[in-house]
Amino acid sequence: MRSLTIEPLSKEAFAPFGDVIETDGSDFFMINNGSTRRYHKLATVETAQPEDQAIISIFSAEALEMPLTIRMLERHPLGSQAFIPLLGNPFLIVVAPVGDVPVSGSVRAFLSNGRQGINYHRGVWHHPVLTIEKRDDFLVVDRSGSGNNCDEHFFNEDELLLLNPHQ
Repeated sequence: MRSLTIEPLSKEAFAPFGDVIETDGSDFFMINNGSTRRYHKLATVETAQPEDQAIISIFSAEALEMPLTIRMLERHPLGSQAFIPLLGNPFLIVVAPVGDVPVSGSVRAFLSNGRQGINYHRGVWHHPVLTIEKRDDFLVVDRSGSGNNCDEHFFNEDELLLLNPHQ
């Protein structure tokens, strides 16, 4: 079983999978009579069909026991999905490139610093939310509309991956 190396989350490293939502190093302009910085369009909500809607939800996630065997990934073929941490806690991200199925050897892991959110592009394979804290909350922006927008892929035994943030 291959152990995943957990990389620090950066815009450059995460670009093949989506957007990093953060103010550090991002352009802004002043609004509200000069009292507010607007970090404009840090990510784009992607939807597949004209009747789709972008929606905002809150996910309250429970931590999974670590080290974690990565047995499956999911993707959303009809829309992007963004996770923005509400409590400022670091969280883990496990992703694989767009494709018919995720390739175990292409899976990567990242660590958000708790001030960074992420936006998975349409079709990017990813593990469901991975909080490090016992419980954590995320603002989620994704798509609502008709059609199946969640595909799951389960790895064969020889493709399983190990995620151990304590290494």
